[in-house]
Amino acid sequence: METSKSASKFKSFLVHLVLVLLSFMCLFFFYILIVNATHSHADLQKGFSALPGKYFLTNLKNVANDGTFPMVKGIVNSLIVSSCSAALSTYFSALTAYGLYTYQFKLRNAAFTFIMAILVMPTQVTAMGFLRLITKMGMYDTLLPLIIPSIASPAIFYFMYSYLQSSLPLSLVEAARIDGSGEFRTFNRIVLPIMKPAIAVQAIFCFVGSWNNYFVPALVLQSKNKMTVPVLIALLRGADFMSFDQGKIYMMITVAIVPIVIVYLLLSKFIIAGVTLGGVKE
Repeated sequence: METSKSASKFKSFLVHLVLVLLSFMCLFFFYILIVNATHSHADLQKGFSALPGKYFLTNLKNVANDGTFPMVKGIVNSLIVSSCSAALSTYFSALTAYGLYTYQFKLRNAAFTFIMAILVMPTQVTAMGFLRLITKMGMYDTLLPLIIPSIASPAIFYFMYSYLQSSLPLSLVEAARIDGSGEFRTFNRIVLPIMKPAIAVQAIFCFVGSWNNYFVPALVLQSKNKMTVPVLIALLRGADFMSFDQGKIYMMITVAIVPIVIVYLLLSKFIIAGVTLGGVKE
């Protein structure tokens, strides 16, 4: 009996030790980033320091007051693009998954296969054709090419489809149809509440992915007042050596991760909350 208790205590200690180490590994880099943002360029050139410096407000003012570097505008642009992309991709992907899951038609399997084929196609392959298309449509150097394509998101569609297979009984949809509910009303009032956990998860992933996206914004944006945060950080990093300031770069990266943390804190309760929220068993 005592042996089993000792073994259980040892396992508990080992599990907690692993969790502490993993937490330390995850948070250590954020700590170093924030610490570096509190040091001046000269201090950072001297080497690594684990203690905070005294230049946090100075670096923040240098970034905010840099006339050639529209930090606030870049954050606003990234917020607009990321928020709209997350909203559009989650809603229309869920709607597409609902249509393929609940409707039986001849080309259903072909449509599913086609969407999955698009999933494995890298963005770089279609970049030049995409650039020519938006140029002819008059959308070059605007935020629209970063938002509109998010309506079609094969990865999010597949996640939503798999979630519907495990959480939505078809009898529930049929009962709503018998009661006279329209398809959009059924989807918005019945299906979406059931899919809240899945939508929250994918909204976070889509927001973070769109916020960190560099390739497409760098391809279609030219004006500084329309650039997103990753493109502005790359411009700041590629500045002239005489005006290069590592403190400003670390400060900009620190500011850039704040919206991501806020979005996660706002949506995490939907993830942690019961996954069966609104679910109905057969």
